Amino acid sequence: MKLYHSAGSCGLASQIGLWEAEQSFNLVAVDFKTKTTAEGDYRQVTPKGLVPALKLDDGDVITEDAVILQWIADHNTDHNLLPPFGSRQRYEALEGLNFVATDLHKNFAVMFSPVVDPETKAKFAEKSLIGNFEYVDRHLSTHDYVLGEKFSVADAYLYNVLCWPERVGLGISGYASIRDFMARMEQRPSVRASSKAEGLLS
Repeated sequence: MKLYHSAGSCGLASQIGLWEAEQSFNLVAVDFKTKTTAEGDYRQVTPKGLVPALKLDDGDVITEDAVILQWIADHNTDHNLLPPFGSRQRYEALEGLNFVATDLHKNFAVMFSPVVDPETKAKFAEKSLIGNFEYVDRHLSTHDYVLGEKFSVADAYLYNVLCWPERVGLGISGYASIRDFMARMEQRPSVRASSKAEGLLS
């Protein structure tokens, strides 16, 4: 398998998922500006031109972090990365994945945008991100992970996105439960291996 990614982006979550599933894979770096890789035109892999993309051994390509993470969990059920199909906990996990994808991840697109002025970003963060941080912090005050005591791929995505606030000037150190969650995640071998591959750890 090949995981197409760009350091510091949302591809970190898929890496964590693959490591948790003990899967062998190769990382292929994507240049965001040129939409190219060492292999050539990245749009030949996915017309979206976005990361991550997981190219399977049969040539099939899966995109969108939340979907890639579900695929990893569903094809490695012995690692219990998502609850069983049809269970209430399964839907709780999918709620978590979709919350991160829509209410956190997508809102950060505004914060990273070079065409949005700082004042607008500050107002947007106050309206669309701060409340979500508060919600996550309250949830984690009674849960070690998204689903409680057990890690799931939803935690990989949440951790990935919560690595971004400091990069856009949003301090989250005051959220004690988020801080504890991040520290807990950073002790996982999958997170350390993925962060090292991205150049975030020496």
